[in-house]
This record gives sequence, C-alpha cells and structure tokens, in this order.
Amino acid sequence: MNRVWHFRSLTLDPTLLAAVIGLLVLGTVMVSSASISLADKDMGQPLYFLYRHLGAIAIGCCAALVAFVTPTEVWFRMNWFLLFFALLLLGAVLIPSLAPEINNSTRWLHLGPITFQASEIARLFLLLYISGYAIRHHEELTTTFLGFIKPMLVVGLASALLMREPDFGATVMLTLVSLGILFFGGARLRDFSVITVLASSLLIVFVFLSEERMERITAFLDPWADVGGGGYQLAQSLIAIGRGDLFGVGLGESVQKLFYLPEAHTDFIFAVLSEELGLVGATTVIVLLSLIVYKALYLGPKAARCGLPFHGLVTVGLGITLGVQAFINIGVNIGLLPTKGLTLPLLSYGRTSMVVTLMSLGLLARIQHEVNEATRHRKTRRSGRIKV
Repeated sequence: MNRVWHFRSLTLDPTLLAAVIGLLVLGTVMVSSASISLADKDMGQPLYFLYRHLGAIAIGCCAALVAFVTPTEVWFRMNWFLLFFALLLLGAVLIPSLAPEINNSTRWLHLGPITFQASEIARLFLLLYISGYAIRHHEELTTTFLGFIKPMLVVGLASALLMREPDFGATVMLTLVSLGILFFGGARLRDFSVITVLASSLLIVFVFLSEERMERITAFLDPWADVGGGGYQLAQSLIAIGRGDLFGVGLGESVQKLFYLPEAHTDFIFAVLSEELGLVGATTVIVLLSLIVYKALYLGPKAARCGLPFHGLVTVGLGITLGVQAFINIGVNIGLLPTKGLTLPLLSYGRTSMVVTLMSLGLLARIQHEVNEATRHRKTRRSGRIKV
C-alpha cells in the first residue's frame, strides 16, 4: 500500500498531459477574449470571468491531484456511498433555500460562500457506481434482464431528479454514458436494445412535452426563418464560424462576441474560437479532444486484459462522457444539433464543469498508471517463467 501512495512511483502519460495543458491554455485565452466585453459591461471588471476561470482551474488541478494519488480500488469500495451522495446532491437542488431559481431552473446549490452545479458531480459519481455495479453483478448482468434493469432504475431515478431542475442535457448525458458502460460491461444485446429504445422514446416524449425544447428543434431546422427569435443564437454562431475562414480574423478581433452572440464564453466559445483562430484553431481543438477521448477508450480493453475490469469500465465511461459532451457542444455551434447548454470540456467557462473534468482526467491518469504497472508486472512474471 505504501508503494501506490509514493509520489515518485507515479507516472504520467506525456501525450495525455500535453493535450490537457494545450486545451487549458487555449481555453483560458479564449475565455478571456470572449468574455472581456461582457465582463466590462456587467461587472465593471474586464477580466472578471478570466480570474474566476483560473480559480476553477486551480481547484480542478488540486482535485485531479487527489484523484491521481488515490488508488482506484478506493472508488470501487466507496460504490454505495457515491450513489447515496449523488442522489443526495440531486435531491438537494429541489430545496428552495439551498437552490434558488435562476433562469427558470434550480441547478445550482448555494452552501454558504460555495456555489456549484450539483449535476456535474453527481454524473461522475453515478458513472463510478454503474461501473462498480457491472463488476459486482457481472454474472447477473450478462445472463438476466433484471441484472440490466436494476442499475437503469437508479439512472431513471437520477434522471427524474435532473428533469425536475430541469436539466435535459445532463439527463441525456447520464443515460448515454450509463448505457455505454453497461453494454461494455457485458450486458446482453437484446436487453441493451430494449432499454435503449425505451429510454430514447422517453427522451423524445420529454422534448415534445416542452414548448421551449420544441422551439429549439424548430430553430435548429431553419435558424434563418426566425433570426430575431428562436434562431438567433445559432445564426450568430454560424456567422462567427463563417467569418473565421482558414486562419481567423485574429485573436481578440471577434465581432460576434460583442453582444451579438449570447453565452460567448460558455456554450458558444467554439464559435468565437473559430472566428478568431479559423479552421486551423478549430481543428486543433478537435484533434486534442479526440486524442484524450481515444486515450480513454483505448485504455478500457487494455485494463480488462490486465485483470482490472473496473478500471476499464471507468475509463470507457470517462471517454464516452468527454466525447459525447464535446460532440454535442461543437454540434450545437455548427448547427448540427439543436441548442443545448453543455460546456466544451477544458475550454468553456464553467467552474463546476472545469473542476469535475480535471478530476476525471486525474482519475484517468491514475488508472493509466495502474494499468501500466500491471502490464509491467505481467511481463516480468512471464519472462521469469521463460528463464526457468
């Protein structure tokens, strides 16, 4: 046990580290550029959002360090506590005194001087719980429908709490990631297919039941039909991306961020980046994000081959989370998907999202270290047997 806590014995993947640092640097520059006019107008401090963004990165790096030095086995043993704490957080936002209504939703918990988005933390803990369930109940999961439905009932409960906020984006993310983990965990294809169809149908029903969501769908299909109304955000985003051309208009020279493009430093930071840095900058971001997602997904089967199935499912879950969230955010920016408030990992301004994402990457780095150690030990034992 002393060995796994010894800092000098821990190793980092330089490629993964370089990709994360690159995105953090790009994100910091773009948050500063995209928010400076808004911060000056509303806060009287041009660098208001930049300072808070840097604070979130600092806290996130501390969380990543804690996750990196904590053996993965600890998370596996804390399975039921993680589930309880996740549901507690999601339930707490329904208490008016703890989560006052902001923009017709109650997503933020206010605990004294601390304010954070409960769903971001809850989704990570539920990911760990689902991964642990798939290992603890592997036989039941792979042989019975009940073994698949049990964890999905937990996901259903969490989704119901998320929809009370309401947070449709987080509900979609939680459902997709949970289904992915259970599928890679060995669930039968017919069970997976039935629940996927049922879950998709319920999500579609939620879309039709909400006038606001239907307006987003309509605006997505033809944003130019109502540029001053429902299609305004997407139209402004497409204008920004179109102005960027190959090399962009220059850092800090975006026009759309000047009170034309809403949420320029959060949901639509990719549009501002594309306008200022062009296709080259946008491609760089996509490549770096894809590299991180690839590292996570590639590590999953490798961990399973080393006899670390929980590690493998967690990395697959993290890879799906980062990949789907990035795909949705960029898809919204370029008009491929309806408008939805999800941040772009490691780039957008969003303090809770930044802290949880960095913590997740710290956990990914820890798992990668343990898988590398297990692989090394296997090779050593194998070579020892050959010599004998």
